[in-house]
Amino acid sequence: MLAQVQTVSERQSRLQTQVATQQRIFQPEDDPAAVGRYLTLDAERRQITQYITNSDYALDLTQATYSGIQAIKKLSDRAGELATLGAGSISADASTAYAAEVDQLLEQALLQVNSRLRNDYIFAGTAVDTPPFSATRDAAGKITGVSYVGNSTQTSVQISDTASIAPGSTGDTNTKLGDFINHLVQLRDALNSGATANVSAAQSLLEGDEDNIVSAMSENGAVQLRIEVSQSQSKERLANVNTLISGETSVNLPEAITKLSQASLAYDAALQSMSKIMNVSLLDYVR
Repeated sequence: MLAQVQTVSERQSRLQTQVATQQRIFQPEDDPAAVGRYLTLDAERRQITQYITNSDYALDLTQATYSGIQAIKKLSDRAGELATLGAGSISADASTAYAAEVDQLLEQALLQVNSRLRNDYIFAGTAVDTPPFSATRDAAGKITGVSYVGNSTQTSVQISDTASIAPGSTGDTNTKLGDFINHLVQLRDALNSGATANVSAAQSLLEGDEDNIVSAMSENGAVQLRIEVSQSQSKERLANVNTLISGETSVNLPEAITKLSQASLAYDAALQSMSKIMNVSLLDYVR
C-alpha cells in the first residue's frame, strides 16, 4: 500500500510541475522521440538566430555606408554648383570665395570617408582599424591630395543557409571616393587661379564622380534590400520553428489540470485507505 501511495504522490508532483512550468518534458526518458525532435529543432533555431544577428550587423553597415555616400553626394552637388559658377564670368573675389567654400567641402568630405560605425572605419574594406584615407596638406594646413590606404576586400556575411552577402562599399567605390576628393582639390586650385578653363576641366571630372556616387548609392540600396528580405524570411522561419518546439515541449494545460485534479483525488483516497488499514492493524495489535 505504501508503494502505491508513493507512486500516486510522484505522479501528482510531476503534474504539479507541468502545470506550474507549462512544460511536459524534463528528462529524456519522458518522451525520447519528442526529445530527439526538440534537439533537431533547437539546433535549427540557434542557426536561424545567428543568421538574424548576422543580418543585423550587415544591415547596420549597409545603412551606415549609404548614409555616408549620401552625405558625399550632397557635397558633390554643391561642388557642381560652384564649378558651374566658377566656369562663368565672375570676379576674382568671387572666385576666391568659391575656392574657400570648396576648402570646406574638402574637409567635410575627408571626415565622411574616414567615418566609423562603432569602432570600425566604414570605407576601409577589411582594414577597419586604420583611417582609410590619408591626406597631405600644405604649410597653411590645406588639403593638397588624399590617398586610399584601405584594401579592396569586403567581409562576407552568411545571412541564410544558402546566401552570403558583402555589405558596405566595394574597393572600387572607395578608390573613386578618393578620386572625388582629389578632383575637389583641382577645382579649388582652379578657382584660386581664376583660370576658367581649368575650372571647366575640374567640373567635367566632378560630373564623372557624381555618376560614380549615384551608382554606389544604387548598388548599396540593392544590397540593403536583399538583407532586409532575407532577414524577414529568417524571422518568419524562426517563429515557425519556435511554434514547432512549443508543440513538442509544452503541456496541454487544460488536460494537465484535469489530470492533476484526478491525481490529487487519488492521492487523498490512497492516504485515507492507508490510514484505515493502519488503524485496523493497530487495533488488532492492541487486542
